Amino acid sequence: MLKTLLNVVIGGLIMGGIYALISMGLSIQYGVARILNVSHGEIIMVGALLTWTLQNAGVHPFLALLIGCPLVFAIGFVLHRTVYKRLRDISPSQGAFEGNAMLVSFGVMYVIANIGMFIWSNQQKGYNFMTYAVNFLGTAVPANRLVVLLCSLVISVLFYLFLTRSRLGKAIRAASQDASAAALMGVKITTVAAICFGIGALLAGMAGALLSMIYQVNTTMGMGYTVIAIIVVVLGGMGSIPGSMLGGFILGMIGSAVSYYDPSLSMVAYYVIIMVLLLLRPKGLLGR
Repeated sequence: MLKTLLNVVIGGLIMGGIYALISMGLSIQYGVARILNVSHGEIIMVGALLTWTLQNAGVHPFLALLIGCPLVFAIGFVLHRTVYKRLRDISPSQGAFEGNAMLVSFGVMYVIANIGMFIWSNQQKGYNFMTYAVNFLGTAVPANRLVVLLCSLVISVLFYLFLTRSRLGKAIRAASQDASAAALMGVKITTVAAICFGIGALLAGMAGALLSMIYQVNTTMGMGYTVIAIIVVVLGGMGSIPGSMLGGFILGMIGSAVSYYDPSLSMVAYYVIIMVLLLLRPKGLLGR
């Protein structure tokens, strides 16, 4: 019984770390740029398959992760500076912009998915990375999963410190809380929004790279992770970075517990959670 509980908890922590990374990226994009980016999962796919490609070329997965960071950041940054900035300029109101931006992101999702299909096909792809087992709290756990958990925790903490301690992080938080007041204080809202969109893509790409170290990946994986990210963001509170971190780990634990009995019920459990939460606390756990 204890061994089973440890396996469930460890599995939940591992997936929770990944979910936290994914949802923090989506949360900062919505919190500042006010874009519910449904193409978020496709950036996860790009990060995963780019890491796979570089690893097959002889590059260490961690180095491949670092090499892919500038690319996925650039994808997000350029998308905002071109497509979404123009959309904001021509939208008659904030509400119209948010609705139109979500619709445009569906188009972006299909464009990236089809480019990915053209480059990598739709076959499952994977590689062996630290697959040997290590003893952790009395149970055998693949070393790659513990490494992925550690990496996701380190990245999450560093990102939180960046938001709370750096000058740019303070500008991002100010723009998230009140864009008009932040602009009056000298914050360049358009530039900050583009940077946030790039950072969101960066976190998604990192999550994809980490996923490729423990699972097989393919070009159709994106939508599932987009749905999970939206559930976590709503669970934690729209635009709340701490809420996304907390929600990611909660969802990871629940998913791990449900998967122990029947893996096919994980998504059902996620949807039940989000429906109950929307009825009882629409603002999420840490939403204001």
